[in-house]
Amino acid sequence: MRILIIAAFGLLVTGAASAQQTNAPSAGGIAGGNAGSAASRLPSTTLPGDSGLGQGPVYISGTVALSDGLPLPERVKIERVCNGSAHLETYADNKGRFSFVVGRSIEMQDASSRTDNGANSQFGNRGNAAGNPSRMGPSFDRELWNCEVRAALPGFRSSIISLANMRSMDNPEIGTIILHRLGNVDGLTISVTSALAPKEARKAYDKGREAAFGNHLDAAQKDFEKAVELYPKYSSAWFDLGQLQGKRGQAEEARKSYEQAIAAEPKFIEPYEQLSWLALRESKWQELVDRTDQWLHLDPLNSSDAYYLSSVGNLQTQHFDIAEKNAREAVRLDPDKKNMRARYVLGVILAQNRDFAASAEAIRAFLNAAPEAKDADAIRKQLAQIEEAARGKVQAKQE
Repeated sequence: MRILIIAAFGLLVTGAASAQQTNAPSAGGIAGGNAGSAASRLPSTTLPGDSGLGQGPVYISGTVALSDGLPLPERVKIERVCNGSAHLETYADNKGRFSFVVGRSIEMQDASSRTDNGANSQFGNRGNAAGNPSRMGPSFDRELWNCEVRAALPGFRSSIISLANMRSMDNPEIGTIILHRLGNVDGLTISVTSALAPKEARKAYDKGREAAFGNHLDAAQKDFEKAVELYPKYSSAWFDLGQLQGKRGQAEEARKSYEQAIAAEPKFIEPYEQLSWLALRESKWQELVDRTDQWLHLDPLNSSDAYYLSSVGNLQTQHFDIAEKNAREAVRLDPDKKNMRARYVLGVILAQNRDFAASAEAIRAFLNAAPEAKDADAIRKQLAQIEEAARGKVQAKQE
């Protein structure tokens, strides 16, 4: 008899852009059985994240370059990572330049970023959330030493620049982040069809991006819509339109735009990533499985997030063997332990498969990394039940 430990005890999932909370409960708990643990349901929980900056703003600027000297793709994410919790700050331009004010994320954030404005999830937060790592407050100068800046692009590994010595009045220039190519993948990190856009469509798209980054959202949306009207295969414009719609709380419209981007260019990876986060946020588990399968087909080598999200989707649809395999791969692709939630999800899956000792070890690893996570008490209760089940299994063998 399988002991069920359903992962989503009341999933709180919200996109970083909209910062609106959605409660998506699911049945679960730990059922008894031969191991002798009592049935129970654990409460809904969220994770902490950014809570704003206390003292004067810190300005950051720099460049991104590929190690092989080739031109950059159109869209490279610039992330700030504090104690393992990653936050999208901005995008580099097509010459690799970027600048931002620490903590003032761009308006067109992607759905994978999480903030403290209700935009956390039992499984959606990518950081380990250990003790509110990104909270700057009055101890800003002491806290920033544990932060770093990196670039993010599928198929590439980023060098890292520490912010340990940055202060509010310092020179904002931090130098060049280098992206190293990891391996050949079938998917595209840049849009090929977008390079064929006619002049007027390209002009409208560039104008829309400039308006979006200036927070002129109405104008940006009109420009993106004009760009795709002039050139329906403009996958980059469809993608940015989807991000803008997601920012404005238009989830269904955003989904349609991402699907249009895929229709125009089926190997363009980024729309699959965003659709996966949308499926997680809306607790559409089979859709999450389908989208991550497509994502992993295009890029099976480089994305810990893809395997992580796939493990959650397969856990919720009770494909436990696939869930375990992908959770282990998510952990393997995360040697720096940026997403300790992957260890926790692996622990839940192992409990489903009655490997209680390994389950407890994985969950303890998460709690050791994130002892002050908001859901830590609930997870400790769950861990106690799993440890009890492990002792019961040992006792049954001895008898």
